[in-house]
Amino acid sequence: MSTLSGTELKRLHRSWRKQPLPRLALILDGVASPFNVGGLIRTAAAYRVDAVWTAPPTPPLDDPKVGRTAMGTERYLTWSEAPDGATAVQRARAAGYQVVGIELAHEALPAHEADLGGDICLVLGHEDRGLSAATLSACDRVLYLPQLGRVGSLNVGTAGAMAIWEVRRRSLSR
Repeated sequence: MSTLSGTELKRLHRSWRKQPLPRLALILDGVASPFNVGGLIRTAAAYRVDAVWTAPPTPPLDDPKVGRTAMGTERYLTWSEAPDGATAVQRARAAGYQVVGIELAHEALPAHEADLGGDICLVLGHEDRGLSAATLSACDRVLYLPQLGRVGSLNVGTAGAMAIWEVRRRSLSR
């Protein structure tokens, strides 16, 4: 086995990009670290996220610190700022998305048991406080990522990447 050449890699990516997929969007509700935002944006661009909404104190995608981690991938995304997370949820719902919060919360379902068909908008919250109460209650449903080890929480960038992958993995499996 050997690694793919540059041309082979481009062909592989081109074949995956032709896959018909449901729309996927992202709301960043107060994700404060520009480096977490940049990592999420790079993941979003890699997995064909169609739209991103940000709510304060999330830095804008054109912030230079976000750009250091995003490495220019924000140019592949459509994004807008909302005054708060609940407004971003309303905008995503008006655009036709099912809004799914990712949070360790009462009545949240394990992500692997949830129906993730159709157009999905994932909502991620602040690194320490998670989703705001208003945003959490505005979501159509809430999922969590089961953790099997001794650590009880994940970095928001890691959790977001796992949730984005889970939605896309399910779409590709259909």
